[in-house]
Amino acid sequence: MKHIYSILILLLVIGCTKDFEEINTNTNDPVTVQPSLLLRQVIYDYGEQMSYEGFTAGNLLGQYSTALDFNLFDRHDLKSPQLGGNPWPIFYQNLRDNEIILKLSQENAAYAVYEGPARIMKAYMAAGLTDLFGDAPYSEAFQGDTETVTPSYDTQESIYMDEGGVFDNLDKGILAIQNYSGTIALEGDILFNGELDGWIRFANSLRIKYLMRVSNKIDVASQLQNIVSEGNFIDDNEENAIFNFTDGEPNSFRLAQLRVGDFNNYVLSETMDEILTNLNDPRIGRLYQPFANSADGEYNGLLNGIDASVGVSLADYSLLGTIFRENTGLLDANFMTSMETHFLLAEAAERGFISADTQTLYNTGVTQAFAYWQVELPENYLTEDAPFDNGNIIENIITQKWIANSINGYEGWIEYRRTGFPQLKTISASLNNNLIPTRMPYPSEEEALNNANYTQASNNTDGNSINVPVWWDE
Repeated sequence: MKHIYSILILLLVIGCTKDFEEINTNTNDPVTVQPSLLLRQVIYDYGEQMSYEGFTAGNLLGQYSTALDFNLFDRHDLKSPQLGGNPWPIFYQNLRDNEIILKLSQENAAYAVYEGPARIMKAYMAAGLTDLFGDAPYSEAFQGDTETVTPSYDTQESIYMDEGGVFDNLDKGILAIQNYSGTIALEGDILFNGELDGWIRFANSLRIKYLMRVSNKIDVASQLQNIVSEGNFIDDNEENAIFNFTDGEPNSFRLAQLRVGDFNNYVLSETMDEILTNLNDPRIGRLYQPFANSADGEYNGLLNGIDASVGVSLADYSLLGTIFRENTGLLDANFMTSMETHFLLAEAAERGFISADTQTLYNTGVTQAFAYWQVELPENYLTEDAPFDNGNIIENIITQKWIANSINGYEGWIEYRRTGFPQLKTISASLNNNLIPTRMPYPSEEEALNNANYTQASNNTDGNSINVPVWWDE
């Protein structure tokens, strides 16, 4: 009887475990995801969130706009983000999802078309991360499901220069696209609608950008000249790496979805007001509005970093333009553009890195920037108001690039740190000893969740100081 009972138990176990995996797999909850869905998600989520981040916190650091309230960040207390100012999780969430796309492309031949775009996106987001924070978790990061959840910090130099870094991924991304011989289309691509040549142009414009960024550290002339000689970079506004916002939710520019009071927290900065006014630049009417108390449609900017306890009248300062709230269908999530590429090349020509005509490149960049912002270029703007050689040529180039990047405020701040232009102002009530920060601080959650590695990185930056320059800025 005991033997019969044991046999029955054995049969019961066998019966229960047979096809166990099949029975217990939820067919409505797949364990893998299509790379097309992830690619769309990464591009949209990163572009949407960083457009908001760049326009709120980034525009304060770059002195495009001034915050009237909730303005500790504008006073350079960067450890107290309020309306924006915490891009760290945006980078890591999207770099993690992008890593899944890259792995799928390498493990499954049917997904090989995704390798190039995934590598290019990884380079783009990694550069953005390290340009803001400096050293950061990289080579051990984005793999929490299989590897360590407490990754060590890589130096900025290694993130840019080592195998698997920014330049390596751009080169390998281009090569993967050039070598792709399959017939499966790239789906989920809201930047170039599946056009692989667009990704190559994007990657080459990024190579120009990042070579200029590290040009104080390495000799970049031959690499830049090779890219220029090949000519396969973003050269026209029709080739820009962008996707369009809409006028209505859910795909409108996020600032339009805030309460009116939150939107009205931002006004024209004194820095931007002076620069656009001195240039007789009509883009001021696209980017800002005349202040309410103006008698003749005038504009008025406010110095950054005011003490919010000292009241100011909103009616005395220019609000942001309607393009950022009522008409956001005219806005883009901006990854890389022809205007930025031409300004970078103009700087490279002026510095003697490439053989090209600085004036032609500068004029093209300005012309494309006016077209990008849908403002008519005045007939005498390039000859009288803003000629390339009126004063410091490098300053003129960087200032025009700064204006053009008005939706990418972090870029304006990063390029100011690299070049010293345009000449930003000492803010009104600084909480950073009247210093303009040179990096973003690591967020407090890193100290809690990755303490040992955070502590070392903090020690390397004088206690997580926002005044310690990053590698390419040293």
